[in-house]
Amino acid sequence: MTEGTGIRAGDLPDDLTAAEAGMWQAFRNGSVYDLSSGDASVDDPHGGHPWGPERTVRARIVCWLLLDGPPALAGRVSALKLAGVRITGTLDLAGGQVTPYLELKGCRFDEEVRLPEARFTTVRLVDCSVPRLEAARVHTEGDLHLPRCRFQNGVRLTDAHIGTDLMLNQAIVYRDRSGRSIAADGMTVGQDLQAELLESHGELSLRGAKVGVSLSLRGAKLANPYARLALNAPQLTVERTLYLTPAGVGSPLLSGTTPARGTRIQRFECRGGVRLDDGRFGDAVDLERARFTFTDDQELSLRRVQTPELRFLGDRPERGKVVLSGARIVNLVDRASSWPDEGNLHMGGFAYENLVPQGPFPLTRRLDWVSAATAEYAPEPYERLAAVLRAAGEDEDAREVLLAKQRRRRETLPLAGKLWGHVQDWTVAYGYRPGRAAVWMTVLWAAGTLAFAHAAHPPVNPGGHPAWSPALFTLDLLLPVIDLGQAGQWQLRGGWQWLAAVMILLGWILATTVAAGATRLLRRG
Repeated sequence: MTEGTGIRAGDLPDDLTAAEAGMWQAFRNGSVYDLSSGDASVDDPHGGHPWGPERTVRARIVCWLLLDGPPALAGRVSALKLAGVRITGTLDLAGGQVTPYLELKGCRFDEEVRLPEARFTTVRLVDCSVPRLEAARVHTEGDLHLPRCRFQNGVRLTDAHIGTDLMLNQAIVYRDRSGRSIAADGMTVGQDLQAELLESHGELSLRGAKVGVSLSLRGAKLANPYARLALNAPQLTVERTLYLTPAGVGSPLLSGTTPARGTRIQRFECRGGVRLDDGRFGDAVDLERARFTFTDDQELSLRRVQTPELRFLGDRPERGKVVLSGARIVNLVDRASSWPDEGNLHMGGFAYENLVPQGPFPLTRRLDWVSAATAEYAPEPYERLAAVLRAAGEDEDAREVLLAKQRRRRETLPLAGKLWGHVQDWTVAYGYRPGRAAVWMTVLWAAGTLAFAHAAHPPVNPGGHPAWSPALFTLDLLLPVIDLGQAGQWQLRGGWQWLAAVMILLGWILATTVAAGATRLLRRG
């Protein structure tokens, strides 16, 4: 009997083994074909216990059923549902149109699974052992589920199109020959991409990928310490939130949710660089309790990222860099203990509109945060922080920030500029503390009045002069523009003449620093 005749008649082909014959009949019936022994250690697809011919089918027969299988029994829908089955040979469905529903649980593949440019409705491989999944440009109308699977030589989903959800929860993926664990550049996922508790040993590449709802890497462990990147996802688009946060452990009901207090959790951990440059995230990038372990030349790169909220609440990286250059954030939710040390933070062109600190974050620490991001003086981070504080009604804090900017700038000036800067700082704090001018004026006026009360003061014109007033005389010396009719009417000699000159000089310095500060304030306004 030929294969074609057998399919048309609904009969079994002649060359099927007993296990394959049972699979053939289960396919027509749409029922689960379970060859598990009932012993958990024996049935572990990732274990070393051999599975004999009684639970082995050929990949060629599986492809035959999926691409050109027999008709379903009356009143049934054909589907391939396997459990505890060993599949020998290469499962090659490249370019095929697969209509039947496909679900494999606890199965073991001897060779790679090839699905490039194939089209499916829904594919579910659950807790399967797969040497490699090659699925570039695969297309599914529904889900692609790969939870708890293990892939010894990587997964390729480049330019894949997943109609609804892609699930990689608790999967374990090792690197391929190019060093990538999962290569999914240009992939499109219609709804959620869930990779919670994923273990990735190699580079997880999502360059230019698009996710229709959220991307969850809750509790995932990404490790690629000997190469530059563990997560390589520039130009990633996520319509809602990217979660690099803890996951609850021990209950499937915890998937996709934030664990409640008291739940045993596993943090997101990354050993290797992270690149999210030019990413677009519709709701937030959440780094709650994330842990990054970098070498000195690795970094968490968020260059030019755009998102309404960045929740920078992870552990401080001990080494490596955090780069936010050019990023545009509305709400920056952060913790003082999360930011790296001086020299390891870069924020050139980083724009944010609101600060929402979690826990104590005093202004002194915030100024240290700005200083850590500017190894060389740059005005922009200070001006951005001052603008945000002023918009929040914290005018006094905003002035302190701008004063810190001037002090930081002073260190870059030549000696003369530094001296003049110190004068401005001591007198009126660069104009940001204008009340100091009145204090200095009062002190100088009182001191001069007391001193000149004991000075000999013969009049310049004995025939006509005003009454001597030490207070008005001192004030006339200190005010360089206003003439009170005292300074030119009396002759002072010796030390008193020098004291008058000092008063005039101090008055000019005070007036100049006040004018410089006022000009700076007007420009800022």
